[in-house]
Amino acid sequence: MSELFYGLITGIMFGFLLQKGRVIRYDKQIGALRLVDMTIVKFMFTSILVAMVGVYLLKDLGLSKLSLKPTILGGNIIGGLIFGFGWGLLGYCPGTQIGGLGEGRWDTAWGILGMLAGAGIFAEMYPFLKATILKWGDFGKITIPQILGINHWIIIAIFVLGGIFMFRWFEKKGL
Repeated sequence: MSELFYGLITGIMFGFLLQKGRVIRYDKQIGALRLVDMTIVKFMFTSILVAMVGVYLLKDLGLSKLSLKPTILGGNIIGGLIFGFGWGLLGYCPGTQIGGLGEGRWDTAWGILGMLAGAGIFAEMYPFLKATILKWGDFGKITIPQILGINHWIIIAIFVLGGIFMFRWFEKKGL
């Protein structure tokens, strides 16, 4: 039960940060899709970097362990295309749809209904998908450091430095 409580608290905090970062706004969503406003990219990449450092720090301290999902290119590509199509069609990604609904934007309800319908369709089609698409490009449970055979902190440092340079470039371009 405590895991559910921690998940709820974390979700509320993340939603609050989404709203304060203004990434729930439709104009920011469309700006990101058109590559003219990188607010969402900067927000999400910062979230990924913080999570990357936090997860591996907790792992190295023995306070947690990684629970990897297998890398399956077929599922990732098809799922990414569906995700991108829905985001482009509605102007909201799944997290920002919930935040938008919380702000009283009822148009997000269409996306939420679409996600629920999609989840139902996926559940019904899972036996077929498991035998086909979810076998295409199955690389198992891998990480970038494992593939390269190097310490994970080297990859983390590269991502952090890459993020710093990316953010500076965005700022120079006014993005």
